[in-house]
Amino acid sequence: MVGPNGEQVGIVRIEDALRLAQEADLDLVEVAAQARPPVCKLMDFGKFKYETAQKARESRRNQQMTVIKEQKLRPKIDAHDYETKKRHVMRFLDAGHKVKVTIMFRGREQSRPELGFRLLQRLSEDVADLGFVETSAKQDGRNMTMVLAPHRNRPRVAKADRSAVEPARAANSAE
Repeated sequence: MVGPNGEQVGIVRIEDALRLAQEADLDLVEVAAQARPPVCKLMDFGKFKYETAQKARESRRNQQMTVIKEQKLRPKIDAHDYETKKRHVMRFLDAGHKVKVTIMFRGREQSRPELGFRLLQRLSEDVADLGFVETSAKQDGRNMTMVLAPHRNRPRVAKADRSAVEPARAANSAE
């Protein structure tokens, strides 16, 4: 048995342990049931439950939620459509989200999986400065998927900073 302050009391009969717990106005809690003899501790069980709930809440607060965005493509995608989809992927990676890129095959396209593989390779090379391939291209029935993840130590662009970048980007594309 372990006392209320963490000190070792020793091997005690159950009746004596319950009497000690009642005298100290504490609960007798079994902490290691598999041990021989089982280990019990004198503690305030309500306080213990409250503290463990607080620790669990604090650990959940410190966790970072991973968001997976999805972008779907076709193997015979037009150049302009590809650029639009690539911009979406870049925006997701820039925001710190993972991106699942799915290529959907239809009909005879299923016999040419290398088209989808090349498209995913091209996309991963185009966004290499923003993210890396976390899961390489895999064929899954009619679909081929790949997961891109943002670089960890890359600084994020704030929305206020983007407004200054967008007009410059538009001016460069107009030339």
